[in-house]
Amino acid sequence: MSYLETTHNVYKEAALTPDVGLCCTTNPIWELPGLKIPKTMQEMNYGCGSTVHARDLSNSPKILYVGVGGGMELLQFSYFSRQKGGVIGVDVVPEMLEASRKNFKEAEALNPWFKSEFVELVKGDALNLNVADSSIDVAAQNCLFNIFKAEELKKAIAEMYRVLKPHGRLVMSDPTCEQPMNDTLRNDERLRALCLSGSIPIVDYIKMLTDAGFGTIEIRARKPYRILDPKHYPTDELIYIESIEVAAIKDPMPEDGPCVFTGKAAIYYGEETYFDDGRGHVLYQNQPLAVCDKTANALKSLGREDLFFSESTYHYDGGGCC
Repeated sequence: MSYLETTHNVYKEAALTPDVGLCCTTNPIWELPGLKIPKTMQEMNYGCGSTVHARDLSNSPKILYVGVGGGMELLQFSYFSRQKGGVIGVDVVPEMLEASRKNFKEAEALNPWFKSEFVELVKGDALNLNVADSSIDVAAQNCLFNIFKAEELKKAIAEMYRVLKPHGRLVMSDPTCEQPMNDTLRNDERLRALCLSGSIPIVDYIKMLTDAGFGTIEIRARKPYRILDPKHYPTDELIYIESIEVAAIKDPMPEDGPCVFTGKAAIYYGEETYFDDGRGHVLYQNQPLAVCDKTANALKSLGREDLFFSESTYHYDGGGCC
């Protein structure tokens, strides 16, 4: 049995019997004004963060969500789209699609504004999406891509890039791990399916996205996720896993490389009202400016004594230099 077949079986079981301990289903689940999320959707929230951000979702965007879970984020996306077929949900597990359909009927009863026709559920594969080129404004996946091994991950990211419109956004939440994992962990099919042993370092995760052509990367959150300890897992050391929320934007690739926002800021504290570096970056006196890593390095190279740079906070919420 391949790791993808194991994954299929794990999520078939989770569709038939909600598994509250799978991924981060114990995390608080936020609700928007006028939005009520059925309890069963909350129990089937098989993700490690959120991919639903209001600033990505203006003007009734066309949304693609791969790996539907119990439908909670599809419902949240529909809150912003509110049009027939405005959200496409793709999943390879028929039982998960059927569970979502049932959950949407309950959501209709709780939310007068919601109609099941807002979401088009499609059986499909993240590695070969049956979606037209450049047709999607916002694509998303939550705790899915970390399951894939390197070659499959490249294909999944390339498919998302293909279907996005220019300047479209791929919004993701995935576990990451900075420590090396042994081969036993890496090759354990069930641990990979459970979003544990497929975790990779953030720098490798970002490189996968920029190699696919995404010109702007935003790391929006980085937070604790899981511990793999020697008593319960095949490891000799304690392994700490985090989850990150990332947006990869289909901007043209700059000649000097991608803009990667890791939560750095620059502050000018000189005598003048502002400092202009002549390259499009204006820093007003003592007003922090979010900067991508590339811009931070360029400004540092000026050698000025009136510029301060924060370390990466791994939290970025817009308003930056690019």
